[in-house]
Amino acid sequence: MSAGSSKLILASASPRRRQLLAAAGYEFEVVAPAESAEGGGSSSENPAEMVARLAYQKAADVARRVEAGVIVGCDTVVECNGQMLGKPADKEDGRRMLEVLRGHEHRVYSGLCLWKKPGGKPLSRVAVTVLWMDPLSDAQIDQYLASGAWEGKAGAFGYQDGMDWVHIARGSESNVVGLPVELLAEMLAE
Repeated sequence: MSAGSSKLILASASPRRRQLLAAAGYEFEVVAPAESAEGGGSSSENPAEMVARLAYQKAADVARRVEAGVIVGCDTVVECNGQMLGKPADKEDGRRMLEVLRGHEHRVYSGLCLWKKPGGKPLSRVAVTVLWMDPLSDAQIDQYLASGAWEGKAGAFGYQDGMDWVHIARGSESNVVGLPVELLAEMLAE
């Protein structure tokens, strides 16, 4: 499966996004966006606005460098009680995030931006998945942090790591891993 007659271009260096696209049967190439396109939060943005803008920034950066194809930009953030949790800076930041999340419902937002080149306009959507994290003990948090599995993951956890203490209440599992493949299929059909 591909994006019609156009090649699919993933604007991401994320190994999880590559795995999700491949598992869904898409043929694609990877063109990582410049580091400058990867960040830049604003205190006035809600989580949906922020991930939509960052997904657009990544797609726009890659769109400037490719001649043809359907560019897929994506960005993911975790939100809990009004706090936005991106990728942890270090182990202590990961601990802080897990302490915020434990025992609470939270949401994973992924902004998805598709941009067909040449001639197309960017199309953006946001997927939201609602989750619950069990009330972890400090020892459980220490054990997970010691594993290193938290590194590079929004909210300092990887749903795909198979922990039995994070549960999806509603929404897309692939969204929690980092790329809402159901939403991608809908957008490609448009």
